[in-house]
Amino acid sequence: MFYWLMKNVIAGPLLKGIFRPWVTGADNIPAEGGVILASNHLSFVDSVFLPISIDREMVFLAKSEYFTTKGIKGWATKWFMKGTGMLPIDRSGGKASEASLNTGLRVLAEGRVLGIYPEGTRSPDAKLYRGRTGIARMVLESGVPVIPVAMIDTEKIMPIGSKWPKLRRPGIIIGKPLDFSRFQGMEGDRFILRAVTDEIIYELAGLSGQEYDDVYASSVREKRPVSAR
Repeated sequence: MFYWLMKNVIAGPLLKGIFRPWVTGADNIPAEGGVILASNHLSFVDSVFLPISIDREMVFLAKSEYFTTKGIKGWATKWFMKGTGMLPIDRSGGKASEASLNTGLRVLAEGRVLGIYPEGTRSPDAKLYRGRTGIARMVLESGVPVIPVAMIDTEKIMPIGSKWPKLRRPGIIIGKPLDFSRFQGMEGDRFILRAVTDEIIYELAGLSGQEYDDVYASSVREKRPVSAR
């Protein structure tokens, strides 16, 4: 109920009226059943504009730190995350990563829309980076369609390190579903996982027009000053 109110009554109409996001390919999202929306990640606001711009309710997996920060700011962040359909995950690796995978699979088994950023983190410079193979494993284990989604110009609205959004018009390009049924039952093969991930990233590059850099975005961000991460 809270999600519905945020999307349809409170935040959604306000943000649409102010920023006027444009969307193409919305009919590529099936009307029902589990589906993965695999998106590039340019800005924090990607997780806001995509959910309010599609008809179906969707869920994103977000790092658990967003839900555990203390104080008023922490409370407000937690409130916002829950209101926009975020589920906390532990990204520390090992058993925590397995639990995160299972959380995503449960969402898909419930016939819901799951949003994933294959790059694993926001791009530090608007380039597209190497994908993490967790998405491939989720695609192959769930057997649901995966749809590439390109967020356009959202980094101009909320650049990394900025406190307040700038008035720009973002875009969302929703591609055709990708079929990986030929790899069914092969989620234990790391070469297959890499091939599936790379194909998703390739489709994102085509939709977004971003320059591709074959390294992980996290490694690039770690080399930048703290204020620029």
